[in-house]
This record gives sequence, structure tokens and C-alpha cells, in this order.
Amino acid sequence: MPHLPDLEAWAIFACVAEHGSFSAAAAATALSKPTISKAIARLEARLGIALFHRTSRRVTLTEAGRTLADHARRLLADARLAEEAALEGATALAGPIRVSAPMSFGTAHVAPVIAQFLAAHERIEIELSLSDAATDIIAEGFDIALRIGALPDSSLRARRLRTIATHIIAAPAYLDRYGRPRHAAQLGEHRLLGYANVGGALHLRGPGGAEVTVRAVGPLRANSGEAMLPALRAGLGIALLPDFIIDADLAAGRVEPILTDWHSPAIALHLLTPPGARRPARVDALISFLTAAMRDAPSPIPA
Repeated sequence: MPHLPDLEAWAIFACVAEHGSFSAAAAATALSKPTISKAIARLEARLGIALFHRTSRRVTLTEAGRTLADHARRLLADARLAEEAALEGATALAGPIRVSAPMSFGTAHVAPVIAQFLAAHERIEIELSLSDAATDIIAEGFDIALRIGALPDSSLRARRLRTIATHIIAAPAYLDRYGRPRHAAQLGEHRLLGYANVGGALHLRGPGGAEVTVRAVGPLRANSGEAMLPALRAGLGIALLPDFIIDADLAAGRVEPILTDWHSPAIALHLLTPPGARRPARVDALISFLTAAMRDAPSPIPA
């Protein structure tokens, strides 16, 4: 593999050529004069030519040095432009952001917030990916992920935004046909609509610290809570679902809560970001906006 160019030495050469002396270049770059001298000597040794005529009072470019000085100036100018672009990208509210969120929650609550954010920041572009699958946000290049539920141990930075309430619910038609369970343990005798992403069991806590685990057996398992709603409304089973999916159906009376003194372990909404202390300003701006919106969200997502 060929050696990489000595960019530091080329930049120092451009500064010496511009200022006409090693001392002036040292003052302009805040480097020591020996550092300047060593960089020029290093570059001359690598190129096999002299870049300057040296006297006790001054240095002047050789013929080869004059030819190469133009290249060095362009290299230094391009490097400065690259740094300026990087700094602008880090501080300006402009550029792309990739966001991952759960399907149902993302559609109902994240997408409207992102629309508000984009209306206020016209130079930002957001790619919103909605999925209930466990996405590897580092491998897939996401800047922000919203997740509901327990978080596995990882190097990701996590911010807890709020608690998500869940309810055991059924349609009146189901309860008329199959009866109303009076205790959580009786759910094992009923038709349960299961959420595929959390396994095949319901873990519930009740009065006095009682705990019950019921295997979810029934006519439907889905990896989206929203996909259970048609079967739920049709009276085909009982489900445990979060407020943000069922609030409209509860308000309309299409479903009703049962076993209201029994609850699943608390789940929470988290905002995740990749490890590392530095983020572009546009990402920090969206994090602040999402945090305020999710924390201030009205019930159906009670704090």
C-alpha cells in the first residue's frame, strides 16, 4: 500500500511559503519554530528536493518550491473548507436525521410531532422508519429511536420519557357470549389475542401483590397491537393493549376494560441514541422537541 501524504507537512509548507519565514509561520500557526523546521525537512526528505533556499536572514522558495507551493495552498484551502463544512454540519439546523419508532405509536404520536418539527425547521430532512421489530439502531444508522417496554443491556444512551398504561379489554359482544372473568387466573379459560413480539404469555399483578401468568391461547397473534383491533371489536377475544391503541375504542364503547385491578408490569417510552457524547445540533434539536412533546402528551399516555 502506498504511503499516505504527509498533510500536516504540506499545510506547514503552504504557511511558510505564504509568510516568507519559519518564524512568521510559527507565529501564524501557534506552532514552535522547531516543529515548523522539522515538518519542512520531513517533506523535503520525502520528495527528495529542496523547497527553500535558506540564509541566516530569510528563506526563499526554490524553483521546485514555487511550483509545489500552489498545490500546497490548494490542499490547505480544501482542508479548511472541509473543516468549515463539518463545523457547519455539527452546528447548523440542517441536514438528514434518521428516526426509528414502533409502528402504531409512531403513526399516532411520533409522525404528528415530526410534522410540527419539520414545519419549524425547513432545512432538516427526516427519514422515519416504523417497525415493531427490535432494530439495531447502530448497525442501521439511526440517529434516534423510540422504544416501548423493557430495554436490553446495551451501549445505547437511553432517556426515559414516560410510563405507558395498558388495559385488559374485550368487546361487549365477547363478554355476552363467553362471560366476564372475575379473576386474572380465569383468563386461561378464555380466548386471548396475543402480541407476538412479547412472547406467548401475559404476566399480571393484582391486589395485595398477587401475580398471575397466563398463556395467551386464542384465534390471533399479531406483531402489531393495532392489527388486533378488528378481531377485538368483532368479539373474537380478550387483549392486553396500551392506551394509545385503544383509547378511541374505549371512548366509543366498542371495547371495555375488565379486571381493572389487575395490570401488567409498568412499561415505559424511551428515547435511545447511539453511544458518544457528540451529536449534530439538528439531532439534539429533534431530541429536545420529541422529549417535550412526549412528556407533555395528554392522556392516552398518562405520566
